[in-house]
Amino acid sequence: MTVNMTKGQAISLQKADGGTLTAVRMGLGWQAAKRRGLFGSRTREIDLDASAVLFADKQPVDVVFFRHLQSDDGSVRHTGDNLVGGVGQGGDDEAILVDLQRVPVHIDQIVFTVNSFTGQTFQEVQNAFCRIVDETNGQELARYTLDGGGQYTAQIMAKVSRAGAGWQMTALGNPANGRTFQDLMPAILPHL
Repeated sequence: MTVNMTKGQAISLQKADGGTLTAVRMGLGWQAAKRRGLFGSRTREIDLDASAVLFADKQPVDVVFFRHLQSDDGSVRHTGDNLVGGVGQGGDDEAILVDLQRVPVHIDQIVFTVNSFTGQTFQEVQNAFCRIVDETNGQELARYTLDGGGQYTAQIMAKVSRAGAGWQMTALGNPANGRTFQDLMPAILPHL
């Protein structure tokens, strides 16, 4: 059963039977918003990029994004860059796979971001979401709809953090400005 999350909400990443999740996928989907013009409505391609920044004691130690598709330890993997969005027709346009059992013990948080590499604002984006899926069976566990319409070029989407022996997800949905994950670091740090 999917949990529709609200900003700031945290959920435990445990299976319905009480077992611990072993692998999750953070999916990102979006579509370009239709714009009215002199000759009718049209859409412009939007290049959003998903990134995952791995932290140990509030210090960034690795990142996974379209130019570094796998964490140094191999526990986090990006499935590849999508330059236009909307390809999945409601499915994931970009995804980051996390093997929770392989994440090194010193990594205590993974923050997921989305940014417009080409600098378009979220006013030009519609139907954007992030979701977390149990990668072992494909079941969607949680979905967070990203608010569109703002004059910003990025969002700090969500984070997964260690909670005892397991993990929890927190929906963040904080707008930010930046074309790369490096630009977003000052906006990420308050959420650690």
